Amino acid sequence: MTTSRKIAATAIAIVGALALAGTVRADEPRILKELSPDGGGACFSRVYDASHLKAHPHQKVARIFFYHGPDPVSQPSEDPTDGLGTAGYNGFMATTVRGASKPEWVGGWCNTSGEKAAIHCGMECDRTMADVSLDAKGRLKVDAFDRDIYLDAGAEDELGKAEYERQALGTDDNGFLLERRPVADCKSEFARIAPANPALGDPLRIRLKPDQPFCFGRDYSAAHLASHPEQVTQTIRVFRGATEIASFAAQGKAADWPNGADLVVAMTTRKGGTKATQSYSCQGEADQWRCVATVATGGASCDLSEREIYLRRGANGTMMLANPKESLPLADLCQAGGNTKSDDRVFRLEAMPQSACSQ
Repeated sequence: MTTSRKIAATAIAIVGALALAGTVRADEPRILKELSPDGGGACFSRVYDASHLKAHPHQKVARIFFYHGPDPVSQPSEDPTDGLGTAGYNGFMATTVRGASKPEWVGGWCNTSGEKAAIHCGMECDRTMADVSLDAKGRLKVDAFDRDIYLDAGAEDELGKAEYERQALGTDDNGFLLERRPVADCKSEFARIAPANPALGDPLRIRLKPDQPFCFGRDYSAAHLASHPEQVTQTIRVFRGATEIASFAAQGKAADWPNGADLVVAMTTRKGGTKATQSYSCQGEADQWRCVATVATGGASCDLSEREIYLRRGANGTMMLANPKESLPLADLCQAGGNTKSDDRVFRLEAMPQSACSQ
């Protein structure tokens, strides 16, 4: 499941989790005694050998793991909460198709369906993740596993038949029978999806405090600029100062940090040394801060929600700034449009003394 899909699903996920879990909080997984009598996590899996796959040419799935319990995938995020509850998801499926180097995964809410020994696992937008049940030997049978489980709704029409067949699972990818395994097996499998990078350290929301200033930036050398002739930026700063701290203290809540955090981007261009600044307001989303421009330059009016940048933690205390659209103050934001065409898309910024960001 992609990060964007998980973010878009959050609001729906909270509602669905509450409806399924009764009094359980939306960020706490409901543990089903049918799958986990001791109240802990439950793991089921199957790894198909070469002979089975040869006999089932229309089965793409070579490895399948089902985990019932707390989120085994998400790492500490930039959301105000720790991001580990995934809005009440309590069922997670990871499958690796033939030839793939790592699994794809999806999460949802699993609950008894009212039918004997049947458990329905649903996803956002009223989609089904799977119907599961235990057989007499304690094995988990996985049914109603759609071929397009990892694709967006309507993907067959959007992609066309040939591309859909390439991306979707096989016609024989259903009716899996999984053995119960140690929980550690599932956690190890899900860890293959997005291995943690210790060099990244804590999320920005933890490293950067709401009541403290910060300054990150970079001054590009002549050698760097010579090797990047399409880069417009000579120097760049991202910072929060006294004004931004006071604004958050007056209007924001520490528990919501970094939502509502204001910051400033200041730049100089390589030709003529033109200086420009732009204010942004940020929200924590998954592994990044999404920061939207708050004031149109030149007093012009335009849709600033499309003028956005993204901040992510970088290795060894750095900060990564992503500029997917023309949303940095290199030009009038209301005149710029579309994707960034210059070489000013991604910046690796170092921590600097606050004096380096003084306006």
